[in-house]
Amino acid sequence: MDAEIIKPLAVLAGWTMIIWIWMYVTRIPAMGKAGIDSKNLVGGTGKNLDNVLPDKVQWIAHNYNHLHEAPTVFYAVALALAVIGQGNGMNATIAWCYVGLRIAHSLVQTIGNRVMIRFALFALSSLCLMALTLHLILAAFH
Repeated sequence: MDAEIIKPLAVLAGWTMIIWIWMYVTRIPAMGKAGIDSKNLVGGTGKNLDNVLPDKVQWIAHNYNHLHEAPTVFYAVALALAVIGQGNGMNATIAWCYVGLRIAHSLVQTIGNRVMIRFALFALSSLCLMALTLHLILAAFH
């Protein structure tokens, strides 16, 4: 399969794993400092830690969760475009824009968490995802 769109897809998947590592490298020590006995912890979700762990630690965890929301649609759309032979040219360029914006969103959320900047990056990335989805729909029904 000769589809350039696989490259940004791979980069975003890799970025998600970097955020996963960052989350646990910061969260586990923060849990220890907060006196949480993780060996005997039962139930709950990461959201339960919002009022227990420092915001900066939780921002990373929240971003990890965000990388499993809209990007899952990106993965499906990008793979579908690749399979039907539409994963090069403009679609690959849009995919790179999407990935760049999502990485920028991650950095804003995990480092300073400025909501309006995050929102702008999310909105722009959503427009990229909408364009890719539209291209898939048009190609699929053409």
